[in-house]
Parts: sequence; structure tokens; C-alpha cells
Amino acid sequence: MSQTIDSTVVEHVNELADRARVASRRLALLSRAEKDAALHQLADALVTATPRILEANATDLERGRAKGMPEGLQDRLRLDADRVAGVAQALRDVAALPDPVGEIVRGSTLANGLQIRQVRVPMGVVGMIYEARPNVTVDAAGLGLKSGNAVILRGGSAAGETNQAIVETLRDSLAAQGLPADAVTNLVEGGHDAARALMTARGRVDLVIPRGGADLIQTVVRESTVPVIETGVGVCHVYVDRSADLDKAVAIAVNAKTHRPSVCNAAESLLVHRAVAADFLPKALTELANAGVRLHVTPDVTPYADASSAAYDIVSDKDFDTEWLALELNVAVVDDLDAAMDHIRRHGSGHTEAIVTEDRAAARRFTQEVDAAAVMVNASTRFTDGGEFGFGAEIGISTQKLHARGPMALPELTTTKWIVEGDGQIR
Repeated sequence: MSQTIDSTVVEHVNELADRARVASRRLALLSRAEKDAALHQLADALVTATPRILEANATDLERGRAKGMPEGLQDRLRLDADRVAGVAQALRDVAALPDPVGEIVRGSTLANGLQIRQVRVPMGVVGMIYEARPNVTVDAAGLGLKSGNAVILRGGSAAGETNQAIVETLRDSLAAQGLPADAVTNLVEGGHDAARALMTARGRVDLVIPRGGADLIQTVVRESTVPVIETGVGVCHVYVDRSADLDKAVAIAVNAKTHRPSVCNAAESLLVHRAVAADFLPKALTELANAGVRLHVTPDVTPYADASSAAYDIVSDKDFDTEWLALELNVAVVDDLDAAMDHIRRHGSGHTEAIVTEDRAAARRFTQEVDAAAVMVNASTRFTDGGEFGFGAEIGISTQKLHARGPMALPELTTTKWIVEGDGQIR
């Protein structure tokens, strides 16, 4: 550790973690019916508390605007009645999913008569360190409950009032149901020291998941002594192949960039095969310009950008590595599929990559050779999402390769234990 942590903060975090551990043991014993009923009541409680939550959110937004918070981050932070209803519905969707706890992953009877089976069990206590995303507060709580885990939440200060209102609502509902309120804990006090204490509470916290920008994620990966599942930034690409249906390609490119530019599965770079650039770029850049997108282009794209009346500048290597999280997009012409994949290898973050093509061989090469958590063929990058994948919600999108990769939902919040039954066998 590069910094000394205030011992008072460490004691406070350890106390909360110990209480969460006690709660997790209770959660691990709940039946699916009990967990599902609890999730529905939590959803109802959030809807009832909408005025209180929106009042807290307005306070956070006002403070953020006063401090010059970028519009993209404001969009992540902003809640309205529909968004609160949406996160409440996500809890109901999680309730409808199969319970992973107790699932037999594999099993067999050995020649000596021993019966062995590998069974899913909860992680225990999961810490979440994240930025201004109030929906993460609800998703983490719901997925944690359904998978039998207690969660300790350390949200960014930008969403402090909102997160506190949400967590108080959830804890009150849990207590009213006779369930441990410490199944969901909001780590408020202690500033950055509290986050450091959480990620070094080895033995008390079983897993830490960071979710946010590159600096946050790398700080947690670098400093944590608790095991970490790394959720990565989304430097996502859409590649338009020479055999693409260009109408599809325009729709996909525009959707991938503009549908919700402030999230990690939005496209940040558009790569276009040289053979179709003259036919594709005029229409695509015009539609992007009409949507308010600022372009960062290679020199051979400038004639098309001029014709589209788009705002643009010449792209740099740093731009290609940037997660814009805004209405900004890099655009480059590439010579062929190999050049596109080489560009993605150099600049991609391993999140989501898309190809638009009618050539099955090109699609097969792209899916086999591109190293990313999700690879799309003729579909927008915006589909890399736990809800869109049918998982109900997600606790993050993992770009690492151990244990979990891609949208992380219920199974990824479990580990396994081996249960071996015998009848007196000895070795």
C-alpha cells in the first residue's frame, strides 16, 4: 500500500464487514421463494420512495453541475420516475430468474463408490466500488440478495445523496420483512480511506468489484488485497466490412454511438473498409452529424466529413485509446479485415467489438480472432448488457478472463464447493 489508512476508518469498515458477514450467512440459507418475495417487496419500496429518491438525486445533480460535471456523467447520475421504475423492474426481473445457489455444476460416482458433486454457493460478502451510477446500487443489492451475498457499496460522492436514499429504502424494506438489513450496506464515512479499507479487508470481504473509469478500476486492481473482478472501460469498435449491407451498417453505427453515449457499451470508433468508404461514409457521417456527434477522423475521411457538415478534427493515437462517453466518435478507413482487427488489437479494451458484414467467412474470422468479452455480428455494441442478454440485471461487465467475462449476473456472483458422500471409504 502506498498510503497509510486512518485506523479509525479501518475499524469502522471492519465492523460493517463483520455485520455483513453475519447477514450473508442468513441469506445463504434462504429458499428461492423467500428471496424472490423479498425482491418484489424491495421493488415496491423503491417505487413508493420515488419522490424521496428524486429529491436526493436533484441535490446531487445541482452540486455536480456547480462543479462542472460533464454532461455524460450527469446522464449517468440522473434519475427520473421512469428510471426509478426501470431499476425497480430490474429487481422483479432478477426474481424471475433461476436461483444459482445449489445448482449442481457437475458430479459423478467414482469407482470406489464415492459420490461427488460440485455445487454453486454464494461468495459471501461482496464489495462494490463505483462512480456516479445509482442504478448500480439497486442492481448490486438485488443480484447480491438473489445469489445469497451481502453487499457493501462504496459509491462515488457525486451520487452520495441518491445512493443514501436508495440504500435506506432497501434496508428499511429488508428489516420490515424480517431479513437482515446488513445484507445491503452503504459505506458513507471515511472518504478515500474507506474505499482503501474495503479493498484491503481480506478475510472479511470475499470479493471486490470496481465499476467506473479507468483510473478507478486500475487503483482497485493495484491496491486491493481482496480478490478483484476487473470491469473494464469500453473502447468499443464498429467495423463495416466490404460486404456489409450499408443500410444496416448506418443504422448500427448510429445506434452504437448515439443511443446512450455515456455508457461503456457505446461505440467509440468506426472503422470502414476502403472499398465501401465512398458509398457508406457520406450517409453515415451525415446522420451522425445530425445527431450532434463530433468526429475525430483520419485524413482520408476529411472529404466526407466536409460534405456532411460535421464538426471534426484529425484523430490522434490518444483519441483511438479514449473512452469518450459522449457524442464523439473516431472514424478511420482501413484497407481490409486484417487491418481492422489489427487496429482493434492495438486500441480495443476487450469489452465489445462489432462487425457488419454479409460475408460469413469474414464474420467467422472476426468472432474467432478478435479478443473481447463480447463480439457482435450485424448488431449494435449496445446489446452487451445483462438485461439485454436476459440476465435481469448485471453487476458489471468483466473484461478479464478469470472466473467471469462479459456481463456479470447471478452465476458470476457464486463460487462452488465440492460435496463428497461416502459409506466408510478410506484411502
